[in-house]
Amino acid sequence: MSGRVTAVSCNGEYSFTKPNRDSIRLLTGLGVEGDVHAGVTVKHRFRIAQDPTQPNLRQVHLIHEELFAEVGEEGFKVAPGELGENITTRGIDLLGLPTGTLLRIGHSAVLEVTGLRNPCLQIDTFQNGLLKQVVGRDEAGNVVRKTGVMSVVRQDGVVRPGDPIEAELPSGPHRPLDPV
Repeated sequence: MSGRVTAVSCNGEYSFTKPNRDSIRLLTGLGVEGDVHAGVTVKHRFRIAQDPTQPNLRQVHLIHEELFAEVGEEGFKVAPGELGENITTRGIDLLGLPTGTLLRIGHSAVLEVTGLRNPCLQIDTFQNGLLKQVVGRDEAGNVVRKTGVMSVVRQDGVVRPGDPIEAELPSGPHRPLDPV
């Protein structure tokens, strides 16, 4: 399974959106250099309040660009970085990957997928009604979260728009993605 990076974003301050950049540097075990969510332990405000010693399984957030077209059909306009992601992708089924998938990006960066992003109410603050478009239920009544995946950095590297992405599935039984 493969795809491409279409945009990269980071922000050193807490905000819902992240400005696009020409490149981002991924740091092993930390996340995106200069990003507010980089670190060994949790950086998300809600998770810090629960337990600041938790490991940071949300170092790098990836969203598939195809989501923007999907919500666009319902009248919403979303651009890369506006949902807080660090890496916007095209052509790879991020939501269909199992936990532990390695994503090899560009020349040397490697991410390990840890789980799904759990969308929050801030999405409706960004655009009223958007939350219902990115969280729903399937035919069986299961919650479906569409706002991308979270990952940790396993190998340093610089990531740029246009970089290839190759997915390496884990061996053994595959575990579906759960929110992290």
